[in-house]
Amino acid sequence: MTNIPETGRTPRVQIRLIILQILVLSLLLTLGGRLWYLQVRNGDEYADEANGNHVQRVVEPAVRGSILDARGVPLADNQTRLVVSASRTELMKMKDDGDAVLTRLADVLGMKPKEVGDKVRLCDAKTPQPCWNGSPYQPIPITDEATPKQALQIRERAEDFPGITAEPTAVRRYTAPGKANTAQVLGYLSPVTDEEITAAQDSSSPYLRSDQVGRSGLERTYDKQLRGKAGVTAYEVDKLGRVMGKTQSDQSRPGSNVVTSVDAEVQRVAEFELNEAMKNARKEFDDNTGENYKADAGSVVVMESKTGRVVAMASNPDYDPNAWVGGISGKDYDKLTGKGSNNPLLNRAIQAQAAPGSIFKVIPTTAAVNAGYEFNGRYPCPSSYSIGGQTFKNFESEGHGSITLGQALEVSCDTVYYRLSHDQWKKDGGNTPKKGAQDWFYKTAHQFGLGKETGIDLPNEVKGRVPDRQWKKDYWEANKDSWCKQGKKGGDYVEQIAYENCLEGMKMRAGDSVNYSIGQGDTLVTPIQMATIYAAIANGGTMHDPSIGKAIVSPDGKSVEEIKPKSHGKLPMNAKTRDLIDGALEGVATRGTAAWRFGGWPQDKIPMHAKTGTAEVYGKQTTSWFATYTKDFTVIMTIAQGGTGSGASGPAVRKIYDAMYGLDENGKQDPKKALLPKPESALPKIQSDGSIDPPKVKPYEPTEEEAPPEEGVAAGPPATAAGRRD
Repeated sequence: MTNIPETGRTPRVQIRLIILQILVLSLLLTLGGRLWYLQVRNGDEYADEANGNHVQRVVEPAVRGSILDARGVPLADNQTRLVVSASRTELMKMKDDGDAVLTRLADVLGMKPKEVGDKVRLCDAKTPQPCWNGSPYQPIPITDEATPKQALQIRERAEDFPGITAEPTAVRRYTAPGKANTAQVLGYLSPVTDEEITAAQDSSSPYLRSDQVGRSGLERTYDKQLRGKAGVTAYEVDKLGRVMGKTQSDQSRPGSNVVTSVDAEVQRVAEFELNEAMKNARKEFDDNTGENYKADAGSVVVMESKTGRVVAMASNPDYDPNAWVGGISGKDYDKLTGKGSNNPLLNRAIQAQAAPGSIFKVIPTTAAVNAGYEFNGRYPCPSSYSIGGQTFKNFESEGHGSITLGQALEVSCDTVYYRLSHDQWKKDGGNTPKKGAQDWFYKTAHQFGLGKETGIDLPNEVKGRVPDRQWKKDYWEANKDSWCKQGKKGGDYVEQIAYENCLEGMKMRAGDSVNYSIGQGDTLVTPIQMATIYAAIANGGTMHDPSIGKAIVSPDGKSVEEIKPKSHGKLPMNAKTRDLIDGALEGVATRGTAAWRFGGWPQDKIPMHAKTGTAEVYGKQTTSWFATYTKDFTVIMTIAQGGTGSGASGPAVRKIYDAMYGLDENGKQDPKKALLPKPESALPKIQSDGSIDPPKVKPYEPTEEEAPPEEGVAAGPPATAAGRRD
């Protein structure tokens, strides 16, 4: 046998050993790196996940605070209902994504399987309502109207309904006391979204996945105060889910109550009379269009003249905010947002803007005085006024001779304001403005607060528009390319207008100024803006931020944070001018264009002031405006495509005042019937347990419609007859 020397095998063995050592070292380095990554680099993250595997958090939702009227009557509160909810995360673990469970659930609830399925699908840009726009990790409510029998079936057959719960839950309720809906003022709730949860993580009021969030109205403005704080209890559990102990417990804290300045009884009257005024307007024939007035939208604001607090705010068309509770159905959503809905979610008192017509004339009157014209000077009021080849007519082409500015307000003479604004336009340089042009008529409108928000404590207020020189320039810059492309010299009417706008659309023409002077043209205002202005005239000149929230009261009633009225300036007029305008507006109600609506009014005890307005809108029927005030209250009503100011809105406004002051058809006052004999200032008393004992809301019983005076039977001077149309 031949012996092989060991030295012959040594190199191969050594190589193998080296390779083995390298492999072992590599494995050790890999394991060490991985260990470092898990314990050092991402140690905290995995520690949290490990703890989470053994800790279960149970959320106890906070009871949302109530929204109360000025006397403590709940406008929005909560009631306990049996709510059936589905856990989407549990359903998604099933092979059929939970379809079988949802089908069985639909059978128990008496619903269609598709209806239940739609409730738990997630909302996105392509998914129509109903769908779930909250977090997919929180229970999704299927219905909040389950019966005890249905809830018992679900709980007794838990094995057939995995991921489904049926529990008594506090659910939002909009009470509509005395049928006072107050929908657009209150707003509505919907589930918090993941994006909102992320955005609010570092704020003082973070969201939990179970939270409902205010989406509009007072529910949104005071959401933080109303929402309260949900309770979270953390339980330590083993891998089988058995509770080993409690690691943390935070008690839920109910939300605070918001006391408002709204009076439910006055709110009911305002809503009813606005609706009646619109129905009556639809019965009237419009000579200009050859059909009845459409009266398709309207609003009314009742405000305390001295504080700016809103006593009532109604918008029509209306809706029931309870439709949003528990998730809105597709049918209801379409009614509120569909093509034929006419946007009932819109609060027209703060979000609808329109030309103001003659109720705007208190502004050019002030502008004229500030520009140096005497209030009691004499100014011609012919039936028409011509500028170049264009004629601007007085309403119904009626002239009134030589009159003062006060009389121009009383009879609503357009041609007085045409001349004054045209004179000022020429003084400022006309189409080629001088450097430092005064622009009194436009500047004064801004000083009255137009073209900006009033500051009311409701979301999404619009600003309206003052079409001054800067606006003209900006508007031209935005539209000139389209005008120049469409315009054609000598073309049809539309092409010719586009051609002229292309060349000179940035200029303030004489016609623009005269139309603006009577609240026409491109001028846009909101009812809340005009209510703020007329309330300021009533109280001596202070412009208040309109407000609805009156106080924040803790759940036990021990802590009260009063929301005091705020002002944002004074009217741009001295006391003398204010008194003269105040007297002229009283004349409107006693002998001017509104006199026929205030027959029998106790003027000696409760002086009434008014201004009528009928605004022309291109392509539509005229907008009715009626602005009024006493020393206590300011009431503004407007009806889109409703006809004339005193004709359409006048009767309803009169009835609102009658109800507030307790007046019968002859103007005799019964204090016992008065809804608000004086502005309410006291706060409702809330007991230590959070309960209140609100007064009952009186039913509203409107009187029969008063017939207008017969033709030729004047309630004042000859101007009254023409005034019926303003």
